[in-house]
Amino acid sequence: MTHVPPPAEELRLLDAELWQLDNRRAQLLARRAWLVATLQAVPRPPGAPAPHTLPPRPETDAPRVQNVLLLLGGVLLTVAAMVFTLVSWGHLGIAGRAAVLGVLTLGVLAAPVPLLRRGLRSTAESMAGLGLALTALDAYALHETVFAGTDGTAYAAAATTALAVLWAAYGLLPRTSALRLPVPAAVAAGQLPLLLWALAAETGPYGCAAALLVTAGLDTLTALRPAPSAPASIRLTAMVGAYGTGGWGVLTAGLLSWTAAGPSAAARAAALLLLAAGIALAASWRLAKSARSDSGTGAGAAGGAFGHALAGALLLVLAGGGLLRVPLPGEWTVPAYLACGVALLAALRGPLPTAVRRGFVWASGAVQAVATVSALPLVVVALLGPLGWAREPWSGAPSDARAAVTVHTPWPVFPTQLLLAPAVVAVVLALLVRDTTWRPRALTGATVLAWVTAMTAPSAFELPYLVALLVPGLLIAAALASAASRPQPWVTLAVGTSVPLAFLALPSQPATLAVLSALTALFAAASPRPWLTPVTAPTALVHATALACATGAAADWAPQHTALLVLAVPAAAALLAARLGDHRATVPVEASGVAAAVLAIGLAVADRPMLALVLALCGVLAAGTAVRPDRRPVGYAAAVLFVLAAWVRLAAWDVGTVEAYTLPVTVPALVVGVLRRRRDPRASSWTAYGPGLAATLLPSLAAAWADPHWVRPLLLAAAALVTTLLGARHRLQAPLVLGGSVLVLDALHELTPYLVQLTGALPRWAPFALAGLLLLTVGATYERRLAQARQLRDFLGGMH
Repeated sequence: MTHVPPPAEELRLLDAELWQLDNRRAQLLARRAWLVATLQAVPRPPGAPAPHTLPPRPETDAPRVQNVLLLLGGVLLTVAAMVFTLVSWGHLGIAGRAAVLGVLTLGVLAAPVPLLRRGLRSTAESMAGLGLALTALDAYALHETVFAGTDGTAYAAAATTALAVLWAAYGLLPRTSALRLPVPAAVAAGQLPLLLWALAAETGPYGCAAALLVTAGLDTLTALRPAPSAPASIRLTAMVGAYGTGGWGVLTAGLLSWTAAGPSAAARAAALLLLAAGIALAASWRLAKSARSDSGTGAGAAGGAFGHALAGALLLVLAGGGLLRVPLPGEWTVPAYLACGVALLAALRGPLPTAVRRGFVWASGAVQAVATVSALPLVVVALLGPLGWAREPWSGAPSDARAAVTVHTPWPVFPTQLLLAPAVVAVVLALLVRDTTWRPRALTGATVLAWVTAMTAPSAFELPYLVALLVPGLLIAAALASAASRPQPWVTLAVGTSVPLAFLALPSQPATLAVLSALTALFAAASPRPWLTPVTAPTALVHATALACATGAAADWAPQHTALLVLAVPAAAALLAARLGDHRATVPVEASGVAAAVLAIGLAVADRPMLALVLALCGVLAAGTAVRPDRRPVGYAAAVLFVLAAWVRLAAWDVGTVEAYTLPVTVPALVVGVLRRRRDPRASSWTAYGPGLAATLLPSLAAAWADPHWVRPLLLAAAALVTTLLGARHRLQAPLVLGGSVLVLDALHELTPYLVQLTGALPRWAPFALAGLLLLTVGATYERRLAQARQLRDFLGGMH
């Protein structure tokens, strides 16, 4: 067995071990200092690194330094050439100028050949860049000397064309084909000639847009060439040029299509948009084929195919919508574009790659979404406009449906034809979406869009007011009937329709009563279905509450009398909740009943006797609910309601005695405490009797201190004495402490006048002498008093 030494022995062993460790550490530190001194004294051989030092780390590598130097050299030479051309040009004659620039340009362009032969590739690239810059300066110098009188735009077009061809030929020569700069530079220069030729020929915006789009098409062909025939730098330059020139061309063509005033202008703009769409779709097709053939870049190529197909399809919509917009009235602009967007779905039946087909579908969805959103102002006013009648109820039936929704909200200045968008999109979703995953969502979207159209149509077409009431009512009935087999989204639509319908009926008293009655009946009739009860039952109760209020107002009842009618709703909610039992609809039903009860209390606030009656009836309903085993805590609410009812009734009788308000609380509370102590003898007296006793003793004590008469203090003292004696008899802490404290404070209040008189009769030194005597007495008996305090604490601690 392991021997465990005593603590003193173990401490001695630990101290010995620590002393040995400190001794060994001192020896090692001394040896290390001697070694360091010895090494520092030995001379180092030449070139040997110093101890504890590292060679400096270079902040850049040699190739980068080389490229920076070559770039700076090329830039400086180019600047020097520009200065020579612009400043020193006039000091030489024509022959001298031509000879200098020609020899310099040819020399610089020929320099990369021997440099490449010797393997100086970076230097060759730098010299090639300088040579290309010199050719551009040659073109400028030629214009300033020989072609000074020609048109600048035309010369710029010819010069950029010549430079692009010259740079491309220079980069494709056998001995300079290894250079990476000339051909991409030729591609970059090729972005300008067609646009400059169009500007020189004054072809107008249509010609400029066509030039930009043709340039973008040529760039697209270059960018989509396979890697062996076109290096990455060339394809990247062409891709940037395609997006840049193509974007400007599409923007110009789109503006021309939108501002076209006649069929001819619209047709020319549509032709430009079709050209741009063809380029995008061709690129999409090519990328889709590349994605199928190359698995390594398949994901990126598929994404590019989808993006280009989406752009191309949107351009087709712009082209077709622009053509249809011109002959049609202005109100039909959105439907025209929507028709083109829906027509894109015909691509689903064509032999298109998957990525291209997805691009067409998403483009169609985007067009349909934009068209649907354009109808949103009409929908918002039609659904939210009736809420304004809450400020002017029963002010008279409006003339038509539009007047019914524009009581405080103006009708938007949007054409009614915009309502075609949600209707068409609903049909498309219902008929064309067949995928098993998306089919339920599509049906839900179609249902919502059809509902929006139906709710907005009466006000949009200014139908009669009765039609504006009948359409939502029929929609609610149809939605509840359909919810029997498919709850979502029908039940949500039914509830959402009932709200604007209820407000829409507010202008007319008969319409209000009829609509609220119909809504209550419809939702109550749908409630027996278990899957609809959590929604339809609370909704029926809410409409029943509104019907009760409307009925009372129609009968010219005062609000406090209407409150009694409203209490029928919480009574029905309590009965229904008891019948439902443990059901997920129980809580919503009870919440609706509580809300109706609160409304009834609010209606009766102005009349105290009626408020007391309403509170008492609410207490009866709460007590009836507390009978259920799972709703026992509601009994506390019932007790509170009964107490409040009693207080309100006493206040209505102008009763000012505090005990009249507190005793109705104390007696039931003490009875409950007695019952609890019988059921659980170990329950604390503070929990059982504390609240009941404090409810009467403390308010009565406060009233006794402000009462100039002797009856209340005497009765309070008697009650406190009885409470104290009962607490001492049964060893209960709460009655003993509360009764004794109230008895002492009450006696102090009664003795206060005599103490004041006694204080005035005594000399001024008497209080100080009494205080000193008290301190001496307390100090002399301090220990004894502490023992007595401990005995008192133990005595009180032994109580319940």
